[in-house]
Amino acid sequence: MRRRDFIALLGGAAAIRPLSAHAQAARERVLYFTHSAGYRHDVKPLSEAILTQLGRDSGAFEVTATEDTSELSPANLGRYAAVMFYTSGELPMSEAQKAALLNFVRSGRGFLGVHSATDTFYAWPDYLDLVGGYFNGHPWHQTVTIEVVDPRDPLVAFLGKSLQVEDEIYQISDFDYRRSRVLLRLDPGSVDLGKAGVHQRFYGWPLAWTRFYGEGRVFYTALGHEPSVWRDARFQRFLTNAILWSMRRSP
Repeated sequence: MRRRDFIALLGGAAAIRPLSAHAQAARERVLYFTHSAGYRHDVKPLSEAILTQLGRDSGAFEVTATEDTSELSPANLGRYAAVMFYTSGELPMSEAQKAALLNFVRSGRGFLGVHSATDTFYAWPDYLDLVGGYFNGHPWHQTVTIEVVDPRDPLVAFLGKSLQVEDEIYQISDFDYRRSRVLLRLDPGSVDLGKAGVHQRFYGWPLAWTRFYGEGRVFYTALGHEPSVWRDARFQRFLTNAILWSMRRSP
């Protein structure tokens, strides 16, 4: 190889390296907010570690976990592509922080809720409009069959038509079925419908859905109480797909 060709090759390699470094630095940021003003789930530290690893494995996002409500200011939210709630109760957020969260999603960013995110903000109607439903008891804590509503949907296509999971199974009230696309729902044949506390509604028992809020994308799953669920590769892939979808990345 002639010397000038060798120098040109080195120059080309040097030009590639910054681009690669820039691509890594350009990963989206996800805020994982885990403040508990009601029941506190023991699985949260594990969930933080798993979500952090999922972000690394994806190469597309990185996760910042916090219980500090100050992170929900307009200035701070501007650093994130999506916010994920694993929360409970009436969170100590100011009116300005609440407005910032809604504007964040409305303007085109992502919002994701896991498990007790529907057991949150019962006294704030705008939150119901955001997430799409409220927790209304969990009469079953067992292995259940879950139906995949549309196996062609890219968020859940890898699951097939159904799956079995052992978890605490939520019932949902005030479900906005008209503006929500249900991804997963409980197979009622896998549980005792005569058990105390069971509420039968015409929309059944949705366990995961997507919806839109303004220009933003919203995802929720009622699963995620048990550590075994968080360690389940299927659940991890499902969450990764949902995070990417909320940020308008693949799938």
